[in-house]
Amino acid sequence: MRTHFIAIGGSAMHNLAIALKDKGYQVTGSDDAIFEPSKSRLEKKGILPEEMGWFPEKITSDIDAVILGMHAHQDNPELAKAKELGLKIYSYPEFLYEQSKTKTRVVIAGSHGKTTITSMILHVLNFHQKDVDYMVGAQLEGFDCMVKLTEDNDFMVLEGDEYLSSPIDLRSKFLLYQPNIALMSGIAWDHINVFKTFNDYIEQFRRFVASITPGGVLVYNEEDAEVVKVVENAENYFRKIPYKTPEYEISNGKVFLKTEMGDIPLSVFGAHNLLNLEGARHICHTLGIMDEDFYDAIMSFKGASKRLEKVEREDKGILYKDFAHAPSKVKAAVKAFCEQFKNEKKYGFLELHTYSSLNPVFLEQYNHAMDGLDEAIVFYSEDALKIKRMEPISPDLIKEKFKNEKLKVFTNAEELHAYWNLLDKTQGVYMMMSSGNFGGLDLTK
Repeated sequence: MRTHFIAIGGSAMHNLAIALKDKGYQVTGSDDAIFEPSKSRLEKKGILPEEMGWFPEKITSDIDAVILGMHAHQDNPELAKAKELGLKIYSYPEFLYEQSKTKTRVVIAGSHGKTTITSMILHVLNFHQKDVDYMVGAQLEGFDCMVKLTEDNDFMVLEGDEYLSSPIDLRSKFLLYQPNIALMSGIAWDHINVFKTFNDYIEQFRRFVASITPGGVLVYNEEDAEVVKVVENAENYFRKIPYKTPEYEISNGKVFLKTEMGDIPLSVFGAHNLLNLEGARHICHTLGIMDEDFYDAIMSFKGASKRLEKVEREDKGILYKDFAHAPSKVKAAVKAFCEQFKNEKKYGFLELHTYSSLNPVFLEQYNHAMDGLDEAIVFYSEDALKIKRMEPISPDLIKEKFKNEKLKVFTNAEELHAYWNLLDKTQGVYMMMSSGNFGGLDLTK
């Protein structure tokens, strides 16, 4: 089968391209810019475009599938040529469904926790040498590629994102998967640039639940009121399995899960991660993994990339980085950090750089998000606001919305870096929350 990727360099797209190459497909692609690690990984597989840009002449009638990434625009010249030739154009999730429609599909959805839960499930299955197809949005220890597609596997585990499928398909990605088994971890308004109201956002999860195949299974977080409402109001037939935060304790800086089989030591921390773990346990149970085997495997799970991930520093200081940027994720990460390091001075840095996080209306959602930290720092770039054509935001407004007068606010990367360099990283503990890089800050030094 011959496939062509428009915007092959994306974090998700390049993994799918590699998976198809490994499957034996003929793969080509284009992009106007490709960064690391995508660039090296594509080059290693021999599918890195020779030059950057869009080339309509690459689009020929013998292509079986064109896969369109979100990075491309509606007026992309390669897309126009594909339409002109009448080629089959897929979004990323639509193509994944085509590859998995004869399999049992397990879809992990939610505003927060879905990457970690999916990662936990794959870790446990890999530990017990249970082979499945998968797609997950973070790099995992022991996995070369974050997409796997085979002809033979019976199951496919998919991280279900509620964001748009492609520039020409405005459905939420997870609506295309039609899960046989699903999990919903939580609902907290996100992607305000697409879902203008909270109700618009919740509607995507209503539709997701409605897309569960008849007689399927939904594992859901019973501690989330919005999730419970969606589940209780669903009209289609499926089996409902609730889960909640399990009992645990922290002893000498180590988290222990309290179970019927005794105390299970864990390598992750935070109530939200324990809640994620419980959801993963229920999903694994539906896949035939008994609790004893689940606990045996989960002890060695160190976390998904950039989810409370410890950074090895040259000075041996204690620093964690977290992908947290949405309000619910920030609150969960801060709570976990404060609980884990009760007796240490705690520094928390948050970078705001998504459309939602820089929207004055949405900023209300961050109220008290940094409470509990001894030093709370928020950084956003005034230049980024200009690039996004958004109105300026004052540091005072940030403090007001966060309801934290002691908040330190930086709008210039150089000033942030100067403050950072003055801190003795061997004193206290540090958490850096961002889906960006704090203006190029090196966290290892």
